[in-house]
Amino acid sequence: TEPGSGRRLEVFTSEPAIHLYSANHVPLAKDATGKAGVKFGYRSGFCLETQHLPDSPNNPEEYPSTVLAPGGHFRSATAFCFGLAEADEILGSVHGDAQLCRPGFE
Repeated sequence: TEPGSGRRLEVFTSEPAIHLYSANHVPLAKDATGKAGVKFGYRSGFCLETQHLPDSPNNPEEYPSTVLAPGGHFRSATAFCFGLAEADEILGSVHGDAQLCRPGFE
């Protein structure tokens, strides 16, 4: 939760790790603009990538396997739940502190 605004992000995933990608080394185009003509600057965005640990194939005894056999299937699920701390307090009192964003996977 960000203390100033109360904005909150919860991430639920079936993956064992999450990678923060900040694109620090990606050169921005001179015309990289967003809504209302706002210019994108250095570290103006980020990506949260759920995945296996990067060195998993080299450490099978320490990390979950990344091996996918021929004919096998890979499934992964991730949920990003955004909210406000103030709304959580109000909804918690109405719903008995029920968690409104709890996907059915771990």
